[in-house]
Amino acid sequence: MRRLPSLNGLRAFEAAARHGSFTGAAAELHVSQAAVSRMVKLLEERLGFPLFERRANALTLTERGRALHPTLTEAFDAIAHRVDRVSAMRSGPVLTVGLGATFAVRWLIPRLSGFHMAHPEIEIRIATGGGSAPMSDEWTCAVLIGDGRWPGYEAEHLFSSNLQPVCAPSLACTFHRPADLRTATLLHVSHWAADWPRWLAASGAGAPDSNGLSFGSYAMTLQAAIDGVGVALAPQPYIMDDIAAGRLAAPFPLALPMESSWYLVYRATRRGAPGFAAFRDWLFELCAA
Repeated sequence: MRRLPSLNGLRAFEAAARHGSFTGAAAELHVSQAAVSRMVKLLEERLGFPLFERRANALTLTERGRALHPTLTEAFDAIAHRVDRVSAMRSGPVLTVGLGATFAVRWLIPRLSGFHMAHPEIEIRIATGGGSAPMSDEWTCAVLIGDGRWPGYEAEHLFSSNLQPVCAPSLACTFHRPADLRTATLLHVSHWAADWPRWLAASGAGAPDSNGLSFGSYAMTLQAAIDGVGVALAPQPYIMDDIAAGRLAAPFPLALPMESSWYLVYRATRRGAPGFAAFRDWLFELCAA
């Protein structure tokens, strides 16, 4: 069992020691100077030793007062910090969603305000590292790209997509037929190396004259395309906002079906997680649109 002196007395002493006066402490604590003086006096009587040397127009800490003061300041600061942290905690459901970085930045996040407006009580925490990466048990769910087979998990098909060439509008006007791409700088995603050969074969353009440039993600590849470095081949969900905004243009209409699709993946035990049903319904409505 803790045997503590009066907390009001400790607060009065700590504030008076920090301000160097009973007047400053009284202003901070919204009490009178006399009240502060009395609380400190009662604390000194309880402890059995003085904390201040009182002189005319001066308040000086005793040796014991100097030893006690910093510990109290640290303790009250820690309490105030913890109370602020607890007060800031959300009382509603929290969903952690695993996503590939490109899918998050180029598709979901620009649309996430719609979910927040409809469900302000639900907090969505985005964890990147999804995409084609393994599931994490720390996630409530994930949006992954693949063939729909994740052993031990539920996988609900969200949408399939097509691959389409895109580049800066100023570059797009220089291409007149797919064969023109043979001499262009083609921008590849390293782990989707077969995409460009498939599209070129389907278009009848033939093999390119050079290997082009390779990047580690669609996000980097598309940024290079926006900057006029070359021509990217990307899923339509990743490019439609940039095409609508005029940052990218599609020089050719041919779109090649992707061999993988996007799925909502989660453990069956997560189906009843607070807020999950609302997020799932919103996601399917978004994909259908």
